[in-house]
Amino acid sequence: MTNEAAETKTETPAAPTAGQDVPVKEEVKAEVNKEEKSDQDTEKEKKTEEKKEKKPAAPPKPTVHKADFEKDVVYLFQFSRTPVLPSISPFCLKVETFLRVAGIKYENVDHRMKLRSKKGQLPFVELNGEEISDSSFIIKELSAKFEKDLDAALSTEQKTLSHAMITMVENHLHWIVSWWKTKVPVRMLDGYKMDLQKVFQTKIPAPILNFVFKQKMKSKSKAVKAVGLGVHKSEEIEDLGKSDLKALSDQLQDKPFFFGDEPTLLDIVTFANVAQLVFLDKEVECPLRSYIEESHTNLVGHANRIKERFYPDWEEMCQSLELNTHLPKPPPKEEVKEEEVKKEEAKKEAPEAAAEPAADKEKADEDKEKEEDNKKAETEAKAE
Repeated sequence: MTNEAAETKTETPAAPTAGQDVPVKEEVKAEVNKEEKSDQDTEKEKKTEEKKEKKPAAPPKPTVHKADFEKDVVYLFQFSRTPVLPSISPFCLKVETFLRVAGIKYENVDHRMKLRSKKGQLPFVELNGEEISDSSFIIKELSAKFEKDLDAALSTEQKTLSHAMITMVENHLHWIVSWWKTKVPVRMLDGYKMDLQKVFQTKIPAPILNFVFKQKMKSKSKAVKAVGLGVHKSEEIEDLGKSDLKALSDQLQDKPFFFGDEPTLLDIVTFANVAQLVFLDKEVECPLRSYIEESHTNLVGHANRIKERFYPDWEEMCQSLELNTHLPKPPPKEEVKEEEVKKEEAKKEAPEAAAEPAADKEKADEDKEKEEDNKKAETEAKAE
């Protein structure tokens, strides 16, 4: 018993003193705290990373030419005016006519023929900091944005017919008219009375500009050949154009517009292309223009009808070549100066007018004081 007890006692470790026990516990606690802190830091870092990932990216800054744009105003980039026609591009004329018919507020941007869309096209528009290019897409998006679908009242059959005829005009008749324009560039300059120095707003000599213009027309004529017209004789190409014009005339008949009393998209596209012929200078020979005037006067009437109704400023824009004759004009500089002079005079008169009552009051006080002194003197004299 004594031996077992002694062995047991020996095996049992002696109780450590308080002085030996504390440092060990502090080390353990410090290590645990360090691990916990490390875990907390890791969690914080994870949460920070998650927040960074979830945070939406800042919207890109608008990359438009018209940086100081007004909300819901369409900014139109197109070709310059001519003395006989708002634009020698049927696609530019198409978009501007649509904007006028639909009653959408717009402003032409004077870019001196230097800018093109990201697709390399004219026309293009900018709306609320975004670019829209290609006339068909422009009209489609603006129609949806402003709820101005000009074909909304048409039946399915009428919409199908309209689509087919628009395709004919823009993918066939357009190229035939382009063939006439590019075949003899000088004839085009004369037909639209184009002064290239005014068109490009430059002082570069006219001979140089004419040379550059001819080179551009040559590249355009290659595009005309590429669509298959280049292999035909002039008379054959003209006959193709006459067939298109006859189809339009037969569909229009004696109606004011193709589908009734109000213009639709087909009216706008037809006007934009037929106007290229109808409003040519009369002294320039053009077989297709002569054909319309002789055989399909309803197309001439249609073009003039749209011109008179939606372009009341036609004569002004063609004479001045200004792009925004449709917008309200600011008052003349002379009137502005007169108004400023009147304001300055009113400011000068205001202090003087304010000073007059003060002076009058001061004088009245002096008179009153004198009167009181006189009365006082009289009283004293009587008393004596």
